[in-house]
Formats: sequence, structure tokens, C-alpha cells
Amino acid sequence: MTPASEPHREWWRGAVIYQIYPRSFADANGDGIGDLAGITAHLDHVASLGVDAVWISPFYASPMKDFGYDVADYCDVDPVFGTLADFDALLARAHALGLRVILDQVWSHTSDQHPWFKASRQDRANPHADWYVWADALADGSPPNNWQSVFGGPGWTWDARRGQYYQHNFLPEQPQLNGRHPAVQDALLAVGRFWLDRGVDGFRLDAINFMIGDPGLRDNPPLPPGGKRTRPFDFQDKIYNQSSPDILPFLARVRALTDSYGDRRFTVAEIAGDHADREMKAFTAEGLLNSAYGFLYLYAEHLSGERVAAGAAMWPGAQGQGWPSWAFSNHDAPRAVSRWAEGRDARALAEMLLLLLVSLRGNVFVYYGEELGLPQGEVPFERLLDPEAIANWPQTLGRDGARTPMPWRADAPFAGFSTVEPWLPVDARHPALSVDVQNADPRSMLNAARRILALRRAHPALRIGEMKMLTTGPVLTFTREGGDETLLAAFNLGHEAQEWTAPEGFAVIDSVNPGKTGSLPPLGGVLLRRQTV
Repeated sequence: MTPASEPHREWWRGAVIYQIYPRSFADANGDGIGDLAGITAHLDHVASLGVDAVWISPFYASPMKDFGYDVADYCDVDPVFGTLADFDALLARAHALGLRVILDQVWSHTSDQHPWFKASRQDRANPHADWYVWADALADGSPPNNWQSVFGGPGWTWDARRGQYYQHNFLPEQPQLNGRHPAVQDALLAVGRFWLDRGVDGFRLDAINFMIGDPGLRDNPPLPPGGKRTRPFDFQDKIYNQSSPDILPFLARVRALTDSYGDRRFTVAEIAGDHADREMKAFTAEGLLNSAYGFLYLYAEHLSGERVAAGAAMWPGAQGQGWPSWAFSNHDAPRAVSRWAEGRDARALAEMLLLLLVSLRGNVFVYYGEELGLPQGEVPFERLLDPEAIANWPQTLGRDGARTPMPWRADAPFAGFSTVEPWLPVDARHPALSVDVQNADPRSMLNAARRILALRRAHPALRIGEMKMLTTGPVLTFTREGGDETLLAAFNLGHEAQEWTAPEGFAVIDSVNPGKTGSLPPLGGVLLRRQTV
């Protein structure tokens, strides 16, 4: 079953996709952890936002060392989340509501508890021996090269059974697959086929630029001095353990697989790193993935017009160029409303950010709770679970605060997320922002979000139109043009009111935090349409 009838077009181009982190969305069985049945029970809320699809973070069988991004079985549901039957029920309900379903696929690495790795580490001659990246020690017993792990420390762990090191770009419990191996590629494509056969509408490919490294295992060179560095990983130019052009033929196979199910499946790459701009374009060239997104906004400590202009310049819409996707918040980054508030009103900022996000050229990812204006959850050190947060505390905010439970009902225990203490604490500020409270308030952020997200469907220029930067400050302005309409967007990202008057011939179609005539207040935003004669 697929969503209700639409015109035959690429549904994903310019779509709004709502990300659900399943551990934190809704707990249906009272164990303190969100699950698939909890998602299904709340899909009406998601559909009410007017989004096109949901992206669900991993729910596969996993030891949960990295909370699902360490997969032990790609084709089964971890019992903490439910069963395959629960997933099928979720998919059917989503499709009945007109929502597409996008799944995370973690194809760069597995869990060390995956049967493939358990076999691979036994010896050097078994059928899975070369399915992971193994290497001998140097003469002094040290690791084969200087590659570092994202989560801190060397990117290699010694395994006495094989008498070799295995590589891991993340935790030692996340061994690196040998993405060059034809049998590995075939096995991963079989995983994709398993979920496509169940009816899913596409994939988000996690950390896919880590899939294949340098076969010669050359040392990464150092980065020039400067920049924020909290991990050894930050000191290197990662040109050899990621970014290989040898990934591209595999992506062509992924695209051929999804296209074999019709042209309405969607693929998007997550691309992090110092060369994300180049990689996103390479990975989405003609015949490869549909879209890609990076961390231009996700790790940014400040929001500026120059940053928006940089994003527009990355994806100008040249012939043969891929299609961008954008996110201000997700499960890997502190929530934008906290990162960018800088002492300003969080509610006003949340509304302006959503209008800005839907005004950008490309797909839009909305992270669960973003429609409520949730600030970053406060998680005390003794409740931290994220390995990155623990390793780098207190230098980084970590990821736990972006993963705290969704507040559904203000007067219910644990804000209606669960009947027992959740896996992460409910922030004391969040119940007042719960769905039931905001549903009842016509002036709430939730109802503003519904209004703003509806603009994407109402205006082809926003969904598929061209973007032209006009000014980056003190007022950020740009146009979106397409579908026989021209829109003008203006935002004051600063702390002081700015003089600004809409040009003649334009009429306001939406505004946030409006001020007096001739002025745009801090966090003010306006979207206008050229009037036709």
C-alpha cells in the first residue's frame, strides 16, 4: 500500500521529512523506551503537521552501544522496539495517512556482535575473513596507521584471535566493514531489498562517506592549526579513511536497486567531514543518490546570513547537480533553538528558524520536537548515556540533550512519554511545551509550525524553485522563483531592529515576529509574493 494518489512526480523533491528518534518518541509498552507501536499511535500528530514523510532512526537488533547505530541484524527489529509485525503495522498506518517512510541504513560499519564480524574475527581463512578492515601491527606493535576514531582515541583495536588490528571509525564495538568486497556490497544490497520488499519508500545512508578507505592504509595528514578541537580526530585531514571515489560505483548499485522498485523511492546521504561540499556533490551526481545533507548548520554555533549564502552557493542548481537536503537539528547535534538563542526569546527564534528552513532550496528535515520549539534537554552527568558526551564532557553539549523524551501531555507522568522513568530524563521545561498544551493554543509554536510547513505545499517556488541571494545582512534576503511565482524572503538574524521595507509589488503571505512598518525586529521574518497585474 502506498500513500494516497499524487500527481506523477518526484515526491521527494522539495519534501518536508520528519525525523523520529524511536527511543525518544513514545513508549507504548511501559518500559521507559520509545518503540514502534508508540510511533504508530502518534502518526496522526505527524500527519497533522503536513509533512511528506518520516525518517526513522535505527530500530534494528543491536547491543545499543551507540543506541542502534551498531547493528547486529539488519533485517530484524530489536525487541526493545517491538517486532517486524509492529513495523509492518507502522508502515501501513503511515501510508494510510499519506506519509512516506524512510529508514536509516548503517552500511559503513556493524556491531561487533553481528554474525558477520563474529565469523570474521575467528581466523584469517573463513568465508567472512575479509568482510571487515583488518591489518597487521607495525614492527613495534602499534596500530597500522594514525587514523583516529570519531569518538576519541585510535581508530584501531587489537584482536588476539586473529593477531591483527581491526579498524573502527567510531566505537571499538562498531567495526568497519570492508566496503570494497563484492560480497559485502551484495549483502548490503540484499538488506536494502528486504526493506524495499516490505514497502519502505527510501533510505537515509548513515556515514556513507566512511564506507571505503584507502587500500594502502596511508596516514592522514594533519590539518592546519586553528579551529575547535576536542578530539584527536579533529587534528587530521581525513582524506584516507573516508571520501574514497571508490564509493561511487556502489552508490550507482544502490540507485539501480531503488529505481528497480519504481522512480518514487528516495535516497539521501549523510555526509560529515572537512570535504562535505565536494562529497555531497559527487555522491548525488547523475545516476547516484537523490540527495545529500551535511553539517553546515548542525554543528554551527552561530547562524548568520553568510552561512545561508554559503549553503546556497554549494547547491546553485547547475545542470547535472544533485539535490540538497537541510537540517537545523537532529539526533547528532544540540537543538538549534538552544545553540542559536544567544539570550534571545527561544519561542520567537523557533518560529523564525522554521520559516527560514522551509524557505531554503532543497528538502527540509524537521527533527521531532522542533515543531514544539523544544530547547536542548538538560541531562546531568550521572544520567548521560551517549558515549561521545561522556568522553568529551564538559567540552561539548553531547547528543543526549537532543534525544530526551517527546512531551505529549503536560499533566501526565513523564509528560505522557511513558508510565515509568524514561531512559533519559524529561527536561523540566518541556511539559509546558507538550503537544496537548500547544494543540489547545491557536498562538502556539505547534500551530505556527503547521501554518509554516503548509507553505511548502502551497507554493511551488518554495518546493522546487531557484534560490537567489540578495543580501546577507544586516537583513538576510533572497528570492525563490518557480512555478510561475516569485517569492521574497527577509530575515533579521541579529539582536537589534533593522530598517527594512518590502519593495513595491510584493504582498505578505506569511510573517513571524512582525514589527512596525518600515522595520524588521530581531528574529523577525517575512515571506512575500510578487503580485501579478
